[in-house]
Order: sequence, then C-alpha cells, then structure tokens
Amino acid sequence: MQVMTQKINLNLLYTLEVLLTERHVSRAAERLNLTQSAVSRQLSQLREIYNDPLLVRSGNHYLLTPRAEQINGELERVLKEITQVLGESHFDPMAYAKTVTFSSSDYVAQYIFPEIVAHLSKLAPAMTFAYRLWEPENLTHLGEIDVQLSSTMLPEAPKSLSSLQIGEDRPVIVMRRRHPLAKHSILNEQDLETFSHIRISGGGDKDSFLKQSMKERGLERRILASTPFFSSAFALLNQNDALLTLPLHIAINLKDKLGLHVSEFPFSVPSYKYWLIWHPKYDRDPAHIWLREHVHSIMRTSMYSVH
Repeated sequence: MQVMTQKINLNLLYTLEVLLTERHVSRAAERLNLTQSAVSRQLSQLREIYNDPLLVRSGNHYLLTPRAEQINGELERVLKEITQVLGESHFDPMAYAKTVTFSSSDYVAQYIFPEIVAHLSKLAPAMTFAYRLWEPENLTHLGEIDVQLSSTMLPEAPKSLSSLQIGEDRPVIVMRRRHPLAKHSILNEQDLETFSHIRISGGGDKDSFLKQSMKERGLERRILASTPFFSSAFALLNQNDALLTLPLHIAINLKDKLGLHVSEFPFSVPSYKYWLIWHPKYDRDPAHIWLREHVHSIMRTSMYSVH
C-alpha cells in the first residue's frame, strides 16, 4: 500500500475516475481534455500501480474488473473529500453548529452581547455563544485562548493582531446625584484629590491617565475600591461620595437609569479608541469573516455602544 501511495497522484486518480465512469479511452480523453495516447499511458500506469488490468476490452467497449468495481465504489467519495480539503472552505450560517466566544467588559456582556446573540441566532440557529471577561494580558496570547472576537479600548490596535475600529470616545467623571459635587459640570483639580475614587480594573485601561495627570500637578489620587466589574463599581458609587472615571457614552447611557451626575475634567484628557480585535489566524476563515462583519456592525450601531 505504501508503494502504491508513493507512485499515484491526484491527476492519475481523476483520470481513473473518468475512465471507470466512461469505460472508454477516447471519451475519457475528451472529458479530460487530453490526447487519447496520454490517457492510454496513464491507464498503463494505473494498471501497473494496482497490478490489475482495471478495464478489459469487450467488443467496442470496456468492462470493469472486480478490482475496478471495488475502486469505483469508493473513488468518488475519496475525490470529493480531497476536493473539500484542498478547495476553498464554505460557510453556511444555517448549518454552523460550533461555539463562538466573545471577550470584553461586563458592560458589553450586559448591554451589547444580548443584541449580538439575538441577531446572530436568527441567522445561525445552531450556533452557540460564550463570553469571557477581557483581561489586558490576553493581548499577548490571544491566539492561544479559545476566543474568536474581543473588543477593548486601546490607544492603537497592536500590529500583531487584526482589528476593526468601532469608535472613539473620551473620559468623564461620574458620581451619585446626592454627591456634594453633583452641582458642578466641571470639577476643579482639588476636587479630584479631596474625594476618593472607585476604579474599574477589568477591560481596557480607563484611568491611568488620571493618576499621571494628577501626579504632574502635585496631587494624589486615593482609591476607595477597585473592582473588575462596571456593575459593582456603580453599586459602590451609589453608596459612597466617591468619583468614577467612565467613557462618556457609558455615562450618558446609564446616568438616568442609575441616578448619576456627569462632570468634566478640569484639564485636557486623552481619547479612548475602541477596537474589535482577533488573532490573524482567523483572517481568511469564512465563518469568522461573516461573524466579525455582523458583530462589528452591531457594535457600531447599538444604542449602548460608542459611536
């Protein structure tokens, strides 16, 4: 068997399939767009490889030998599988039954992920969805973890990863409405030092600029509590006269629902850039192309997302 597989090639297999179907050398040559002598030479090679005549002349046509009958029953299936392996992969959303995993903040999990699932489940009803909280260290080993798409805020997308920009925003300060500073639309620098801060450690970097800006002005930021979850940060904010740095779109979306007051910083602040990112190994995968196009569209248009 090893000797046979070393001698045979795909061209010979395709010739064999046509010969076994047509049972006629000249008709096989016409279908293969080859000369009759070329097909005859290939038939001789096949007979040598299989150690069997394969086709035996009977009058004006050929009959298949028992070995050829056996081969004929399997050859079409084998060639079809080879074509699928070597050809371009095909993606059918209706038949796709794998799990796709997203990674981002708990804010996205609560407000945008449900929109993604509702939309995609109609187009790909057999698809299963999973979610994991984004961690900054994921950037260095995204190809090694079971995550197909992530969204996070970064100054620029890493060159080692593939990405689509979702939008851009800026940070603001939020507090509960009964906070002593809630009557101010712009805080002063001393306010930032007088009152303690709540920090959201999960997801992208939202507030390291504040620590640096205050340090440059001789001010110190005191952290009351640090939590990876937006929901926990809002609960802490509701029970304390503390300050929380948030992207503007999140503050605007939730201020009425959560009873928050929004204030501006007393100095210039950097912008936030939001990205949909994935490992380049998925770049040409038809299923992933379909997935990221839909997710990117939803994340750009959701009322809870950045615009």
